[in-house]
Amino acid sequence: MKLLQVLFLLALITTSCDYFKAPKKPEAIARVENEYLFKSDIENLVPKGTSKKDSVIIVKAYIEKWATQKLLFKGAQLNLSKDKTAEFETLINQYKVDLYTKAYVEQLVIKKIDTLITETQIKEYYDKNQQYFKNASELVKLRYINLVKENPKFENIKAKFTSFAAKDKEELNQLAIQFKSYAFNDSIWVDINQVYQKLPFINTENKEKYIANGINFQYPDSSTVWLVKVKQVLPKNSTTPLQFLRPTIKQVILNNRKLELINIIEKEITNDAIKNKKYEIYK
Repeated sequence: MKLLQVLFLLALITTSCDYFKAPKKPEAIARVENEYLFKSDIENLVPKGTSKKDSVIIVKAYIEKWATQKLLFKGAQLNLSKDKTAEFETLINQYKVDLYTKAYVEQLVIKKIDTLITETQIKEYYDKNQQYFKNASELVKLRYINLVKENPKFENIKAKFTSFAAKDKEELNQLAIQFKSYAFNDSIWVDINQVYQKLPFINTENKEKYIANGINFQYPDSSTVWLVKVKQVLPKNSTTPLQFLRPTIKQVILNNRKLELINIIEKEITNDAIKNKKYEIYK
């Protein structure tokens, strides 16, 4: 029995010794006065697969930058005037307040805001502000196909492209894998700058030749042929169509709602604080 008691006591002492051991200190890799950079601080610094030589360069550069910043900061604390450091402290404190309050208000807005924007609301906003919507460049409705010259079905494709009846459009979509590029949705407005990108043979110098209402043409280059139908052109500084502005108007309406909601939230918080005696103005 005594032997069991002795063994139990030894086990307890051993366990207690382990329990009261000081935690292992993190491994320091650099020091500037009383501040340390630890190995754990750079664990994810070097991307996986980096060579040993490049890893050393990356780590060395990081350590030197860390040390330089610490030394400059400490030098600034010692050498800048009291007025300047006080000014910086005020800015730092204000930034902290702004950062926290902005995050908190945004969190409240996300919970409360109505993000549903109807077509009626978009139309009402557009009608009310239509005089301010002027397109900065020409807008174009067009369709096109770019295909190799040797395509055996060229004449058939050209006929369907020109006709563009519902059945023709469906068949062209089925043949689209043969085209180098194409766009069939000629009911939407696109900016002329997008046309320059998609149809590289058109530019600011020759656009009058290729971009005009109702024009239908064929343009061959070194290895391909372009089939183009320009449905409609809206001149620069014309009233921008609602269709083109719809995404922008939706965002404007949403932003306006956010601003209104922020004002409401701020007033509610202030009024609640007054009601609960947390906020007072002394006369």
